[in-house]
Amino acid sequence: MLDANRSGTATVSPRAVAAQLVVPVSSLRRTGLAARCTRALLSPYARLSLLFALLAGGAAGVLLFEPQRLLTQGWSPQLGGAAAAAVFGVLYGVCTVAFVPRPLLNLAAGALFGSQLGLAAALAGTVLGAGVAFGLGRVLGQDALRPLLRGRWLQAADGQLSRHGFRSMLAARLFPGVPFWAANYCAAVSRMGWLPFLLATALGSIPNTAAYAVAGARASSPTSPAFLIAMACIAAPALVAAVVAWRKRHHLRGR
Repeated sequence: MLDANRSGTATVSPRAVAAQLVVPVSSLRRTGLAARCTRALLSPYARLSLLFALLAGGAAGVLLFEPQRLLTQGWSPQLGGAAAAAVFGVLYGVCTVAFVPRPLLNLAAGALFGSQLGLAAALAGTVLGAGVAFGLGRVLGQDALRPLLRGRWLQAADGQLSRHGFRSMLAARLFPGVPFWAANYCAAVSRMGWLPFLLATALGSIPNTAAYAVAGARASSPTSPAFLIAMACIAAPALVAAVVAWRKRHHLRGR
């Protein structure tokens, strides 16, 4: 309130000034608390914790769903043709994010839809699952995990993926040895771009996926030429990868 002094001028009393300052100070305190909470929720380690929670929930859901039943019980009779293949591709992608082995899903694709449609569904699910895992790792895990890349092997892998992403990912997809999910999240933590990652995944997954799809489609006749060729195409890259890994290990030991 205003007080009039003897000279006729009006002054503001100290009590009124204090009352006017209460609201701004409390508002600033609330704003600061909200900002700190927002920073805590969006911090790298909070996002990494959210990523682990999502992956744990996905893995638990897959354990309850038991996708291996597709090989024994088949597909729902209400879906058929391209629609069933599309639904299967989406479920395929979700299962790969939750660490379900791709060979199992590839065999199921071939057994359910045949060689051609099964290959298309499996490839679509492969690219979808890889893209989802890459996005989750890039958004939720990269900022927290990159400062931890201090070991010689980790720095070498990060440098290889960052500088030669397409070539490195293509080799990882063509030759078995690196788990599908591990390659996805390693690429996400690196500085590899989206387009090279998805393109290398799509191209590099064709031979192995096709071999498993044909094997699943011809599993009822294991002595047929198509089944035997498919099994040879599955075994050959595994053998080559084992030989290369052994030679690299021998070379490193010799240093």
